[in-house]
Amino acid sequence: MSALGEGLHPWRPGAGAGTAPWVDLEWCDPGATDRLLVADSWRVVEGRVRGLERHRARYIAAVAEHRDDAEQFWADAVAALPPTGDWFPRVELRDRAEGTQLSLRLRPTPATSTEVDVATAPRDPRTRPLVKGPDLDALQALRVAVQPSGAGEAIIVDARGRVVEGAYSGLLWWRGETLVRPSGALPRIPSVTADLVLEAARAAGVTIADEDARPDDLAGCELWVLSALHGLRVARRWVDGPALAEPRRVETGRQWLDSSLEELYPDRGTPALGG
Repeated sequence: MSALGEGLHPWRPGAGAGTAPWVDLEWCDPGATDRLLVADSWRVVEGRVRGLERHRARYIAAVAEHRDDAEQFWADAVAALPPTGDWFPRVELRDRAEGTQLSLRLRPTPATSTEVDVATAPRDPRTRPLVKGPDLDALQALRVAVQPSGAGEAIIVDARGRVVEGAYSGLLWWRGETLVRPSGALPRIPSVTADLVLEAARAAGVTIADEDARPDDLAGCELWVLSALHGLRVARRWVDGPALAEPRRVETGRQWLDSSLEELYPDRGTPALGG
């Protein structure tokens, strides 16, 4: 296991035995342009992580459209993660002038929160709704657009006004005793964090349902906003939207999510690629 320091680490495919698979960046060309094709992030706290195999599967499937060595890159990236500290690494595939580049971006975890105000996004800018990466800048712009209203997350609705997902999050809500997710017919990035909660809820005997719901349909519901960074946040209010219920089940939801935590390095020597 070879841990890297904070920053961007381009991958060198085919590195031989005893050769580090990472390119040392000694300078950065401010005029260089590239395009983010695929990205995936997850949080590692003191060597523990949630849903790593699901992140791997999502990332590998997206990269496979462009190149065939993502499995080896992933193994090298996981092996390079620090076993201590609080980190939010991101694996990337970028389109550069000289070809595609796989990289690991090692980042300390930024500030997190347990609750958030939401607002309906002013538009849906997604061009690749099933792939995480190409639209990240446009989705961040949605968050910026709703911030003057006091919201910290923008909720995307489709052309018919149906709730799809958050700009950087998956959504679940409670309707009575049923845990609800947006309809599977609505194209969106598969949320690893939401899927982990749903799996644990189903195991606990909770009824799961899909809905075509517009914002006003969530009036009186407890709304959860889920992401790899924050885990499970409860929506305190929907700005200029439905009145949401006070949270009653959020601690149960966080226990469900915590039940998926696993050791990144079970024997502190071999990286865990499964979840």
